[in-house]
Amino acid sequence: MSAASWKVIEYSMINNDNFVFSPPEAPKVAVHGGGLFPVRRIFCIGRNYADHVREMGGDPKETPPVFFTKPADAVVESGAVIPYPQATENLHYEGELVVALHGGGGDLDTREKAGALIFGTACGCDLTRRDHQAAAKKAGAPWDTAKGFDHSAPIGAIGRYQHFPPDSFDNARLVTTVNGEKRQDAALSEMIWSAPEIIIALSQQFELKAGDLIFTGTPEGIGPLKPGDKVEIMIGSLPGLSFSIASQQ
Repeated sequence: MSAASWKVIEYSMINNDNFVFSPPEAPKVAVHGGGLFPVRRIFCIGRNYADHVREMGGDPKETPPVFFTKPADAVVESGAVIPYPQATENLHYEGELVVALHGGGGDLDTREKAGALIFGTACGCDLTRRDHQAAAKKAGAPWDTAKGFDHSAPIGAIGRYQHFPPDSFDNARLVTTVNGEKRQDAALSEMIWSAPEIIIALSQQFELKAGDLIFTGTPEGIGPLKPGDKVEIMIGSLPGLSFSIASQQ
């Protein structure tokens, strides 16, 4: 077949949305009270609780937050049983507040503009292959394999802003339990950067858009998971998150 013929076929495929194979289903998260939130990108912030910074060997006064991403299809709905990830022997949980955006923009300069983008909030867990992260830190390499693997972003149903405004969480606590044993227990007020401040900082690096999720960091108390473990995360009155690690066969 001639090059010209290939161009005609390619043009036809592009303009008729005739994909060469079926595109994957768009990632989505349940919304409390009904509806689905389409996920565009997942942003995460590290080092946002002073005690966790110290737990990881840093100084909260001198260590700025670290931003990283996960693929959108890493989301896992509450109640799921997920496989223990491949290529690791040190899987860790990190309970977090997640902020969901229904608007976007770049170079935001006020808390009011940032807050106006918030659709709602949810309980989340930033699963981490800690051995990969340690190796990346030692080598000065990216964290992609440590953070962006399959099933690495479990998230509960999103509570709409009008029902669960972030300001109402000032005295709320983030509690993570593993097999019924409390592992993390911290006030959201202990976050170094608030949700609007995180949104402002991200908007100076990326153009944010509707469908973005932001994991806002974890407090101290992180630890390993093994096959068969059940994780539960609660934050104030938000819908809770629960998931289990599949038992090995």
